[in-house]
Order: sequence, then structure tokens, then C-alpha cells
Amino acid sequence: MCHILSYFGAQALYVGTMDKKEFWQLIEDAKTAAHGDQQQQEATLISQLAQLEPEQIIGFECRLREYLLEADHFHIMAAQKIIDGYVSDDPYLYFRCWLIGQGEAVFTNALQNADSLTNVMDEGYQAFEELLYVATKAFEQRTGKTEEDDTFPRNVASARGLNYDFGAETKGEDWTESQLPKLLPKLWRKFGVA
Repeated sequence: MCHILSYFGAQALYVGTMDKKEFWQLIEDAKTAAHGDQQQQEATLISQLAQLEPEQIIGFECRLREYLLEADHFHIMAAQKIIDGYVSDDPYLYFRCWLIGQGEAVFTNALQNADSLTNVMDEGYQAFEELLYVATKAFEQRTGKTEEDDTFPRNVASARGLNYDFGAETKGEDWTESQLPKLLPKLWRKFGVA
């Protein structure tokens, strides 16, 4: 949960978490409006978030980070390895952003069984790095601030310990490349090297 005590000027504000339903509704609405155009999905999310109160934008950032951490699982990493042919820190993070950007059903199904991604994947790289910055851009629009300080969503979320870059521990059991065909057989059949 992201219950935050942050400071806007001299006034301390208690910032509650954005509930899961509201977070996923924003993601789904932007995805639907974008018709498969990721740049449009990003722009729609920024526009939607900029209409909210700054505290809600921070709540979105916190919820996003919670889901990025939740998706940090060796099976998700294995899926990315099969699809892209390699795994490294940044692409793995951007792949998890893409996964969140697909909406709640795809995200939840993938966490339960990463092989379910076979049904939503096409050839090509799956990444949505821009999702990491939508709250910051919306916050800038909403508050008029251009210099990032401790009140910005990314900084508030980091101060609350929601770090997807540092100290996060990947969940589940690690794998070797030779295990991938049996670990995720559907994805392997679709994307794996024969």
C-alpha cells in the first residue's frame, strides 16, 4: 500500500492510495482509446491523470510501482527471454510496463501462468518504457511545476520504498535456458528457437 505523507509547500498532506479498480480503469480506458497505438495510449493516460488531484497522480505512480514489483517474477522473466531472445535489466522492466499496459486481465493471467501471454503476443519487441513517466508528465501539467522536487510522484514513491530498480528481489524459482521449453511450452512453440 502506498500511504504517503508528502509536502506541498508548507502544508503536509496525507495521500491515500489509488485503489486497484481506479488504476486498472485508467489503463483500460487509455488502451481502448489508443486502438493499439502505444504513443496514443501514453498521451491518453497523461491527459486522464492530469485531470486528477496531485495526490491521485502520486497514487497512480505508487500503484504502478506495486504492480511492477509484483510482476518481478522468474516466470515473467522467462517469458521475456523466450519472446525477445535475451533478458537484461532495462528491457525486463519495460516488458513489465508493457504487461501492465495490456490491462488487468492480461496482467493477472500472466502472473498466474506466463504461458497465457501466447494469446496476446505478436512477433516483435514488447516494451512500454513511457509508462514509467506518465505520472510525472501529468503531475507537471496539473501543478505547473517544471523542476522535479520531492513532491513529484517518482520521488514520493521512491521515498516510500517502492523501488523497482534497487533492492527488489525477483520472486519464484530461477531457471536455466534448457528448462524454458518445458517451463513455458506454448510460448516456446511460438517464439523459441528450434
